[in-house]
Amino acid sequence: MSIRAGQLTQVARLALRDELGADQSALMNIIPKVELHVHIEGTLTPELRWKLAQRRGVKARFGHANIQVNTLQDLKTAYDNVISSSQLRAGQPSEAFVTFFQAYYSGFEFLQTRQDFYDLALDWFRRAAAMNVRYCESFFDPQGHTCRGVAWQDIMGGFRDAQRTAEAEFNIKSKWIMCFLRDQTPEDAMKHYKAALEYRDMIIGIGLDSNERDRPPCLFDEVFTLARRDGFKLTAHCDVGVKDTHMHIRQVATTLGGWGLDRMDHGLNVADLAELTQLVAQRDMPMTICPWAYLRRETYDSIAERIRILVDAGIRVSIASDSPAYTDQSWVTHNLLLTQRMCNFSDEDMVKIVKNGVDASWAEPAVKEAILQEINSLLEAIS
Repeated sequence: MSIRAGQLTQVARLALRDELGADQSALMNIIPKVELHVHIEGTLTPELRWKLAQRRGVKARFGHANIQVNTLQDLKTAYDNVISSSQLRAGQPSEAFVTFFQAYYSGFEFLQTRQDFYDLALDWFRRAAAMNVRYCESFFDPQGHTCRGVAWQDIMGGFRDAQRTAEAEFNIKSKWIMCFLRDQTPEDAMKHYKAALEYRDMIIGIGLDSNERDRPPCLFDEVFTLARRDGFKLTAHCDVGVKDTHMHIRQVATTLGGWGLDRMDHGLNVADLAELTQLVAQRDMPMTICPWAYLRRETYDSIAERIRILVDAGIRVSIASDSPAYTDQSWVTHNLLLTQRMCNFSDEDMVKIVKNGVDASWAEPAVKEAILQEINSLLEAIS
């Protein structure tokens, strides 16, 4: 299909997704891979939301009351029509569309029991296995559940059960990254951090997500510094095109948690300023980039140009999916294929990006080595 320089319409995005996914023999489809930036709550598909709503005997509400959901097809259509907050500010009628955050957080209400959290995580692991994901570090947002009275034991118990099933049945190893909601208070983040220590055998990292407008990372410096002292890996979102994003990037790369974090999520605007590109490259700070998530608010060409700048600077970019259920059902393989298409990268370039992800992961060395060996064996077999 022909890609214009501007933002892609919904129809164009869905057509592009289907076109990219059509060739199941493409290297990015079959290569073993990792997933380092996926929100488990963002993998709640229309089918699973519908199932969970029926389990509770309630309607599968989506976003706000103006969106009528009476059938599964209604729900699928609503998912397809999710817009970004920037599109809303640009004049999209709020009564006819749902923003990403509205869609994302309205899904939380269907997660109540240990079984619900198990079903959510296992659905993701099953899908990941079909995409040849061998290891993943999934984000989760406990504050969005405990505020509704959901017990930690149900959240983490469901996740643990699903992890065990996934490793036994799908050969997927996994860890969890607990994110703080940056639009909540640092005090609440600290409270949840202390509660989560009981599950530190499952949780490998601490992250920071949600709406970052007027919520700089430095607000959470105390809890990140404590988490570093306690041995957790650290990362934070620096979303694309938001207010003060360059300041947020500097904090994440230099001062947060004492001397900057271990990884940066999103951060595409690093490429805007040579000083930031040089800073992140010199720090050898890996970045997780989720290009499909940016298509609603950035132009196709601008996303591609920035990714190329980061890669050319030697930054260890890895490609991930973010919240794929709410971004056109674009999973990690779609994002890899999109990156290859938009940046005109060769298969060799893409293999390096996939290996970047393995290297940047917080998996045990033996797990990393096994994945890299499997990648190399595949390349030898098809060469």
